[in-house]
Amino acid sequence: MFNKTISLYKTSFTGLTKETWLLSLVMLINRSGTMVVPFMTLYLTGKTMNRSLSEAGFVMALFGLGSIVGAYFGGKFTDKIGFYKVQLLALLLGGCLFMLLGQIKTYPLICVCTFLLSTVNESFRPANSSAIANYSKPENRTRSYSLNRLAINLGWAVGGSLGGFIASINYELLFWIDGFTNVFAALLLIYFLKPSVQIKKTEKVISTVITRSAYQDKTYLFYIVMVCLYGFCFFQLFTTVPKYFRDNLFLSEQYIGALMAVNGIIIVLFEMVLIYTLEKKKNMMYYVSIGTVICALSFLSLLLPGNSKLVALIMIVIISFGEILAMPFMNTFWTMRADDANRGQYAALFTMAWGVAQTLGPFLCSALVDATSFNVLFVALGAVLLVSAIGFYRLTNK
Repeated sequence: MFNKTISLYKTSFTGLTKETWLLSLVMLINRSGTMVVPFMTLYLTGKTMNRSLSEAGFVMALFGLGSIVGAYFGGKFTDKIGFYKVQLLALLLGGCLFMLLGQIKTYPLICVCTFLLSTVNESFRPANSSAIANYSKPENRTRSYSLNRLAINLGWAVGGSLGGFIASINYELLFWIDGFTNVFAALLLIYFLKPSVQIKKTEKVISTVITRSAYQDKTYLFYIVMVCLYGFCFFQLFTTVPKYFRDNLFLSEQYIGALMAVNGIIIVLFEMVLIYTLEKKKNMMYYVSIGTVICALSFLSLLLPGNSKLVALIMIVIISFGEILAMPFMNTFWTMRADDANRGQYAALFTMAWGVAQTLGPFLCSALVDATSFNVLFVALGAVLLVSAIGFYRLTNK
């Protein structure tokens, strides 16, 4: 039994291209320093900045708005100048802006710098997604994206646990570390994936649609709305939920960081082998819809009575498995509808959906909590996710 399990894990990682592994290594280094975003709300509402939850929600909304702008131009420039240059510029400039943001103490300037940082930082995503699609093969594309997500979440586990410890000492250090890891990731990109390596594939990938603008693909636009609803809820894991953990469940920053690390560790341990086992058995949108329902249950689980540490841990475990089922296949859907001429557009729209969610989610959810309570928020998030799950399921024949 043990040997079979080891063989299954080994097989799930085979067949991926060298470039896919290198891109994931760059992502791992970059995300190991991702400490600012999950602790930004705590930083702004803490003793140093002493801002309200609504003000912190507005800053996170600006972060989301910047991600929309960055995704649009990131996709546009990816189709024009290539994914290599866009990734490199985003990492270098983003690193500098992270370090700058940590030095700013006035609220208006924090708002401006957060927007600029997010715009630059999020232009990286459509370029990176296009690079993975370019270097992967159609038969292992979902696993290629899962490997990239594995790198993200392994980095998240390292960054989250270390970030909780650092935040308990000095929040400003988070910005310095995030900035330096961005720059280090850029240096790795230069070393491992030089421009000369980027050659066009000789093989032609069969597209499911005729080349056209992603903005005219009605099925895809409906899908983007569903992704936006999912992201609207999912991002609460990094914005309003940490504040609920700290102020309502009375959990320490170190324990919150450890919970974020648990999320990453579960994904690292189980995602690749689950995707390898499940892909091609059922329609991918079936798994997306089931994963979305599981995420709905995770937020509703916060209504359970009992030990606060245990309740928070149960929520993290549930949402982690929902994320494992939903997100890798979300990526596969857009790559199947894109080709070499419009891949940047499709990647940009997909990234923009998360940006819209990140813009509206923290602001509206923070306002809802201020007007009612966290319990009302968790019920609302569960309901929105169930609507999204139904929408995803409608796309099973697309």
